Amino acid sequence: MIDKLDAALRFNREALNLRTQRQEVLAANIAHADTPNYKARDFDFASRLTQAVEQGRGGQSVQMAATSPRHIQAQAPSSMPDSDLLYRVPSQSSIDGNTVEMDAERINFADNALRYEANLTVVSAKIKSLLSAAQ
Repeated sequence: MIDKLDAALRFNREALNLRTQRQEVLAANIAHADTPNYKARDFDFASRLTQAVEQGRGGQSVQMAATSPRHIQAQAPSSMPDSDLLYRVPSQSSIDGNTVEMDAERINFADNALRYEANLTVVSAKIKSLLSAAQ
């Protein structure tokens, strides 16, 4: 039963995790808008989602260090390796070598946030329907 619930929510869980990672990357780009020679980065969301759903997150987990035997064993959230981040090609170059284009970054940031909220709405509706079916 739990396996079926996990499978039903796996796609949305992976999508939310990747949306969170992408939001962090876009926020870093915006934060470094005035940093000379900073190169804006992003990743291909669709291909990363496909990879995450097909392969899962098994190989990407990182164990947290426990300094006391009373600590609860947990896994640290997996972060995306820098090798998976791509450099964004600017439409107009800047004198200081910075490739962050604030208009594009703001649009991508807002679009990603909107899609995150939509995904949360879908997950919430799916959980509500599963709960009503269980009753």
